Formats: sequence, structure tokens, C-alpha cells
Amino acid sequence: MDYINGVWRSRDGSQSITMMELAAQLAGQQPHPLNTMTEATVGATYPNGCHVAEVEIDPETGVTRIVNYTTADDCGNVMNHTIVEGQVHGGVVQGAGQVFGEHAVYDEDSGQLLAGSFGDYFMPHAGFVPVIRVGDYAVPSAGNALGAKGAGESGCTASIPALVSAVLDALRPLGITHLDMPLTPDKVWCAIKAAQG
Repeated sequence: MDYINGVWRSRDGSQSITMMELAAQLAGQQPHPLNTMTEATVGATYPNGCHVAEVEIDPETGVTRIVNYTTADDCGNVMNHTIVEGQVHGGVVQGAGQVFGEHAVYDEDSGQLLAGSFGDYFMPHAGFVPVIRVGDYAVPSAGNALGAKGAGESGCTASIPALVSAVLDALRPLGITHLDMPLTPDKVWCAIKAAQG
């Protein structure tokens, strides 16, 4: 269902109700149908899913480019797909930043932070990531009245192994099977040159 301009509407458009109509229908019902305080059940929800990344690496520079990224996440019952997609997109970009360059570097002698500004510290930007395709596979949670699960975690937790695995898969023909993050262009280039002898 979609919520637009104060109206809840079914995806096929056959049913709709305004927020005021819903409030009027539910007014006075005891216990309130969405009052989870009367149920007092506490339980964890377990969102899950799969993220797949495809990258290209320029062997002359070590620069990695993400060319495709697809997710399929189970967030339970989704109230607003646009918000969930935004959460997943933000998490994927956050994970990409961690994988490809976010790193706090300190001077060995003085302890001075050397990456103290955006000029020295890598942060991903809109041009750094491709269109992220987000699919969902909803299995309602039995742990709450809405059947919802978390949506913010999957992007930032699943993107890291997906992106590192994509880079290692691209480098596997050279015999490279491990690199420590961040996978900066310099680190990737050095690994390529070392593998080539």
C-alpha cells in the first residue's frame, strides 16, 4: 500500500482510506488494535537478504568502479517502499565508503590526525555508485503486530562483504585472494604489480 497526501491506498487502487477516516474508525476501540503496549511481547526481528556487486578494476591505476549492484532484502511487511529503498541505498553507499577508502590515518610520531578534512578523507559521492537495484522478499515477522523487520542494517552490513568479494573475484586470475580494507587504488595497484612480478 502507498501513503500519499494523507491517503492510504492499495497498490491496485481498489481501496483507500484517509488518515482522518482511519482515526474515526478506530476511535474508542479498547484495546486499540495497534496498541502493542497491551501485548507486551518483546522479541527480536531478523531481517536478511542477499547483495551482489560487480566491479571493474583499472590495472594501470588500481581504481575500482562499481558497475552493478543488486539487493534482495527481507524487511518483513514494508509500510513505505521508497523509505526502505532509501535506507538500503544509504547503507550500501556507507559500506562502499568503508570498503574503498574511509580510513583515519594518524601521524606515527605525533598522533596527529592526517585525514581531518574532506580533502584528505575519502567519502563516496553520487557519481561513485551505480543505480542500486533493490528487490524485496517479504516474510512478515511474528514478533510484532505490523510484521515489520529492520531495514537500515542490510545495506551497510551486506555491502561490505559483497564489494570486497567482487574485488577479490576480479583479482583472482592474478592469484590475489586477500586484501585488507580499505581497498584504496594504491593498495589494489600495489597488489596487482606484486602479483605480476
